[in-house]
Amino acid sequence: MLDEDATASLVVRAQRGDVPAFDALARAYLRAAYSVALAVVGRPADAEDVAQDAFLLALERIETCREPRRFAGWLVAIVRNQARNWLDRRRLRDVSPGGREAEGGDDAALPDAPLRRRLLQLLQSLGPVQREVLLLHDLEGWTHPEIGAALGISEVASRQHLFQARRELRGRLENQDAERGST
Repeated sequence: MLDEDATASLVVRAQRGDVPAFDALARAYLRAAYSVALAVVGRPADAEDVAQDAFLLALERIETCREPRRFAGWLVAIVRNQARNWLDRRRLRDVSPGGREAEGGDDAALPDAPLRRRLLQLLQSLGPVQREVLLLHDLEGWTHPEIGAALGISEVASRQHLFQARRELRGRLENQDAERGST
């Protein structure tokens, strides 16, 4: 992730039509956008699509970013909205005629698919902010001040959400492992 000054400089350049500046923003923030999207939609392939769609929308609306130093927060809001819209469309699309949600997916045949499904299921058991904080911190390496600024929460709240998310995941993993060991 870029620091606020570098980000602001790129945003201002992108607002003036500098395509390489927007490319640099995409390279710096696409993984974070993916993490936020994954926190909402729960499927890696869908999260990739959402993140890319959100960046296209951000490019179209770059002039509406009034505070270039807060680009990360502005982008996260776009990603969240795109992800929620995607999720609404997916819920309509995934319901089969029998009323049950369709299962499987593009990566169902991968060797680590059961583990991926388990982890994604556990992530979905967390609250949305906890998922976002956990993914931005642990996958993307964002600091708590960066997460707080992007999500509109305090640094302390970011730390608390991360602590609670990790504790919840550990507990659920231990419970699942104990259940599997007793069967």
